[in-house]
Amino acid sequence: MLIKKPEVIKSSEITDQSVYLKRRQFIRDSGLLGVGLVGSMVGLPWMKRSWAEAPAGARFGELVSSPFSSDEKLTDYQDATGYNNFYEFGTDKRDPEKHAREFAPRPWSVVVDGACEKPGSYDLEDFLRPHALEERIYRLRCVEAWSMVIPWVGFPLGAALKRFQPTSKAKYVAFETLYDPERMPGQQRRVLEWPYREGLRMDEAMHPLTILAVGMYGAELPNQNGAPLRLVVPWKYGFKSIKSIVRISFTEEQPASTWNQLQPAEYGFYSNVNPQVDHPRWSQKKERRIGDWLKQETLMFNGYGDQVASLYRGMDLKKYF
Repeated sequence: MLIKKPEVIKSSEITDQSVYLKRRQFIRDSGLLGVGLVGSMVGLPWMKRSWAEAPAGARFGELVSSPFSSDEKLTDYQDATGYNNFYEFGTDKRDPEKHAREFAPRPWSVVVDGACEKPGSYDLEDFLRPHALEERIYRLRCVEAWSMVIPWVGFPLGAALKRFQPTSKAKYVAFETLYDPERMPGQQRRVLEWPYREGLRMDEAMHPLTILAVGMYGAELPNQNGAPLRLVVPWKYGFKSIKSIVRISFTEEQPASTWNQLQPAEYGFYSNVNPQVDHPRWSQKKERRIGDWLKQETLMFNGYGDQVASLYRGMDLKKYF
């Protein structure tokens, strides 16, 4: 397997039964809320067909549609789960599907710390228990012209963060991926500084479009897509949506983020989808949807400007890219 040095990596390449039963009981107890971009998507004819492509096991029950969901055609399930950026399992886009098959995302816990009143280490089911699940369909675009439309199952990040009572010092939220080279063989190579880190400004983190996802296509998250818990920030480039989260920290200062640290001139902290700000090595004005031959115009904020543009009012988005 070819391992590339950091300076030549493209962002497009970044691209026991008792436990299972316990999770199913949690879902029944929680009640499921599924979520449909501007306008309802309940009853769209392609929804049932697309969900049928997901595995038969580990599926969620009925889900209510989100008001934020897109009415665009879904990406094929096999494409969404077989073409991924997850360097913890390899740098080629086909590596995660191959090398994450034996990864066991249970048991799992999430550490919450920093500027909050209720820090601690939480078992995943305890971390999730207070929240209803929401199924949201978002358009996700990554740097260098490829994108997908995925029906995520999750809940607003803000609902989780409020539980831990962040203090007035909490200006940002930092996230960290599991670091375990034995379970994540890609971490045995220093292609990135491990563990993978990301961060959001507090108002970004609290926005209802920002979700913690636990599933996709009506089923649990596949390992290669960030099981068991990942971030989804649909108006930002894909590398902001950190996978397999084990730590959430409230900070007063802007936290470190992996790609911004590695190549600060190429990957800004904010990383909002902005077709007017080119990557130093390629244009970002157009994108290619996975499964399509032709490119299409990249939309500001990935098409979510009506929802999120106010977060950046008065900011120079070419400087704070």
